Amino acid sequence: MSATVGQVMAKNVATCDASATLMEVAGIMLDRDVGDVLVTEGEELVGIVTDRDIVVRCIAEGADPRATTISTACSEDLVTVSPDAPIEEAERVMSDRAVRRLPVVEGGRPIGVVSLGDLAIERDPQSPLADIAAAPPND
Repeated sequence: MSATVGQVMAKNVATCDASATLMEVAGIMLDRDVGDVLVTEGEELVGIVTDRDIVVRCIAEGADPRATTISTACSEDLVTVSPDAPIEEAERVMSDRAVRRLPVVEGGRPIGVVSLGDLAIERDPQSPLADIAAAPPND
């Protein structure tokens, strides 16, 4: 039997309100040692933002990180997956939509994120991608 998304996803997800500034979200990323943050309005998931999104969509364009809200940088055309979904479904969705991270929602609320690295570790723990995903971060 195949593993489910809930078995392989990262459960300790970082979130922020859509009104947070780029600086605040960068601080969350630093404090939590993550490269992505789920963006919410109340309890509703409205986007996902990566460290690269902040740099490429905002900083490189001259945005003021203290005044610009994260809604400027986040991807809002979200596709999500349920924790009960088989990992093959997550793989298919990620491939079809060309995304590297997929928010996991239950009852409309974000509860995790599954990444390419998570899937690589599950599918082929000896692969180079699994090794990279499992390695401690560079400091």
